[in-house]
Amino acid sequence: MITKGLTRHLYFWVLVGILLGGVAGWIWPDQSAASDAFKASSLKPLGDGFINLVKMLISPVIFLTVVLGIAGMSDMKKTGRVGVKALVYFEVVSTIALIMGLVVMNVVGPGRGFNIDPATLDQTAVADYAKKAGEQSTVDFIMHIIPKTFGDAFTANGDLLQVLLIAILFGFALARLGEKGKVVLGWAEQVSKVLFGMVNIVMKAAPIGAFGAMAFTIGKYGVASIAKLAGLVGTFYVTAALFVVLVLGAIAYLNGFSIFRFLNYIKSELLIVLGTSSSESALVPLMEKLERLGCSKQVVGLVVPSGYSFNLDGTNLYMTMASLFIAQALNIDLTLGQQLSLLAVAMLTSKGASGVTGAGFITLAATLAVVPSVPVAGMALILGVDRFMSECRALTNFIGNGIATIVVSKWEKELDSAQLQRELADPSFVEQAELA
Repeated sequence: MITKGLTRHLYFWVLVGILLGGVAGWIWPDQSAASDAFKASSLKPLGDGFINLVKMLISPVIFLTVVLGIAGMSDMKKTGRVGVKALVYFEVVSTIALIMGLVVMNVVGPGRGFNIDPATLDQTAVADYAKKAGEQSTVDFIMHIIPKTFGDAFTANGDLLQVLLIAILFGFALARLGEKGKVVLGWAEQVSKVLFGMVNIVMKAAPIGAFGAMAFTIGKYGVASIAKLAGLVGTFYVTAALFVVLVLGAIAYLNGFSIFRFLNYIKSELLIVLGTSSSESALVPLMEKLERLGCSKQVVGLVVPSGYSFNLDGTNLYMTMASLFIAQALNIDLTLGQQLSLLAVAMLTSKGASGVTGAGFITLAATLAVVPSVPVAGMALILGVDRFMSECRALTNFIGNGIATIVVSKWEKELDSAQLQRELADPSFVEQAELA
């Protein structure tokens, strides 16, 4: 009876997909002796296809959600107030993550004793990342937020920040129309429901996407590639777990709910993020669940999308820890001042990094490019295990954005605390909805 109940839930099948993908990658690795043998990495299109299906819907969903959130607030000052509170929260928690990464690396020092000669580093391995990072100057970053045309933000080359900019402008303009704008607002609400329905259909393919993505990761890089850099990977995972339990757990406790119950509530989404290494793959389901928890639609519509660009706790942890690991491995002794400079630079370069796999590595390159004490070529040391850390980055970012939304909702008195406690105590309604 218990087994039958488990098989009815999405999280069960996602977990099965992850396990089977891992087994496939282990049995049919790229390093197979038979050159014509089947390789598990060839299953990558399954994972990419699922992520592309989700990303196809993210831009219009975020656009309409933000528009509805802003236009639905009768008081425009309130909209600005929510935005300011969210940004303040993002900066404070992100800074804590950066500092925590610095402290852990100085205490544990997993890179000490590697004694890598900088002359032996393969610069070609990270040349592409360094090139992309070099294109991310402050001015270019700001200008990139502004799309050349209205439609550019919704194309394959568009960016979530561009969508946010257009949505904010559209939402404020719609709100200023008052009664005249209600027809457009009603249309947006109906289209939004259709898009959320499309997302729910796409999410049924999550187990297949998780299977393909995990098979590719294990098949391409191999579990053995972790062994050489197990110290960094292990330290990063433990630090991220401590950050979630201690820092985010304390924030949750101070705002009247349990971090563990929240994690249980979003377990299906966490497994999807784990399997695909992308926090964007479960963005829309997270927004739906936050509304069910009692957060207002307006706050969810403003905080979650902006958090995906400005509230990247996992990426911040990774930036400082990876930078110090490279310095330790190359026997570069950074002073406290240099480490603080690294922290300051990371605070800027981490902004705008999306939940897509690989973005964290590019932002790391951008950080090292500004801090000459640590050579960008040193990234070659962790290139092989970066993929294994991307899952942890995405999970931490994802959890952080969920907590941030609940906290800002409570600050704005837009949180139904009774509903929050009821849902976290008995998430059966959500589990039933997943089966629909």
